[in-house]
Amino acid sequence: MYAKQYEIALPADYDMGIIRRRVAERGHALDDRAGLGLKAYLIRESPNQYAPFYLWREAGRMAEFLVGGGGFENIVRDFGRPVVRHWTGLAFQPGPARDRAPGHASRLVTPVGENPAEAVEEALAGLTATAREPGVHSAALALDPHHWQLVRIVLGEHDGEATERYEVLHLSAPELAALRVGRQW
Repeated sequence: MYAKQYEIALPADYDMGIIRRRVAERGHALDDRAGLGLKAYLIRESPNQYAPFYLWREAGRMAEFLVGGGGFENIVRDFGRPVVRHWTGLAFQPGPARDRAPGHASRLVTPVGENPAEAVEEALAGLTATAREPGVHSAALALDPHHWQLVRIVLGEHDGEATERYEVLHLSAPELAALRVGRQW
């Protein structure tokens, strides 16, 4: 599993209705994308930002999307080429609300610290506990080995700890059921 997110910062006076219409009109384009576990179309309005988050089952399919004419060229055309952050997937957990479209998402970024194995074990236990909470659609944990950070994404009605919170405009989940549950190794 591979996690990916890009954040497009928009001006403070940007009409976020433009992004809402864009997702309403085009969001379904990835509803059957091979290799894609899920794409959450995320926005924030303070500051204004469009920040889609993906879980890919296959790195090759992620690469194809980015450079093989799979749709990313539309983002580049309309907003310029954003920095794409990507992480190695450590765990995925479906939640009790996985059959409902999530309305919110949260991202928590934490440093690994001096003992990576201990930090990962603690984060895995926290992910499992969070995923069991009412209103959680799904939760994922990933590792950024460049900056030695853990990234936790929770989709659903979760009010837990977060460094960023988003609204989910649409969820494409063509291979959600095929994402490996639990620890990825």
